[in-house]
Amino acid sequence: MANEVLLSTLKYLSNWYSQSNIEEVAVDKAGEVWLRLRGKREIPWVMEKDKNLSKQYLTDIMNIIANSYEVPFDPVSGTPVVYATLPGDERFSGITGKNVLYDNDDIEGGIAIAIRTKKETVDFNFADYGLVKGQNLQKLQSQSLDEPTDPYEKLMQYIKRGDHLLISGATSTGKTTFLNNILEILSPNLRVITIEDSRELIVPQKNHVHLLLSRTQQTNQFTYKDVIDLVVRMTPDAIMGGEISTENAGAIWELMNTGHKHFYATIHADSPESAYKAFIDRIIHTFPNLNQEQALQEMKQKIHVVQIGREGNIRAITDIV
Repeated sequence: MANEVLLSTLKYLSNWYSQSNIEEVAVDKAGEVWLRLRGKREIPWVMEKDKNLSKQYLTDIMNIIANSYEVPFDPVSGTPVVYATLPGDERFSGITGKNVLYDNDDIEGGIAIAIRTKKETVDFNFADYGLVKGQNLQKLQSQSLDEPTDPYEKLMQYIKRGDHLLISGATSTGKTTFLNNILEILSPNLRVITIEDSRELIVPQKNHVHLLLSRTQQTNQFTYKDVIDLVVRMTPDAIMGGEISTENAGAIWELMNTGHKHFYATIHADSPESAYKAFIDRIIHTFPNLNQEQALQEMKQKIHVVQIGREGNIRAITDIV
């Protein structure tokens, strides 16, 4: 009976994720559904309007899934997240409440859902992965070792390749403004997830989710550890981590090691070397047994630092490593 109720409730969503050409379905806000289409596509995500996907309907789905699988779900004082494998073997991830906001006017909180299908592609060919008999393997942009000497071109290449960037500087040097400018540079077709303790980032990409963990108003059990689990299930193309603190440093470092590209965050430091050290110092609050020397070596391999300085009203990038 519970399974029949679940299947009946899912009918509007299943109209989308049951299609053979759909790899993933994402709902960032009520009334809209984003579809990741199978195959090589210049624009992998497309958006469709669906008035049936109201906030009440989507919230009901999360409640019914939680009840069906007997998992905890309480956005106000418990966990605002639900994970499940649906009857068709689709992987469901959802969050609702004040930890997810679409815009600054959404004071009651929003809802975000991702459903990944497991339908196999029947026309698979190794050539789709660039593996052809008698030919060399392809080189991806992220494998390029040739870096320009011009600082501007260097930064543009880092962003184009999807390298991780740590924006470093003192208070009022414009770090968040710099992040917002990077968002303007990124492709409008990317799926972006932001993780902040207060809303400061302005995301022009339409396919985006804002996750919020307030330092002063957090009432439920949603933590940065939970953020890691949620973000990796929502398959973002870019992640904006906001300001690195003792609370989130461990989670951000873990997310930077999950294989995602385009991870950006800010930190208070007066030099690139100090930025790496400050990052490690904050991680230690969560992982006191961290091998600091090894972590420092890994950071310098995986993360570029953009250092911003300020003199009076003049702000300037002083170093890019």
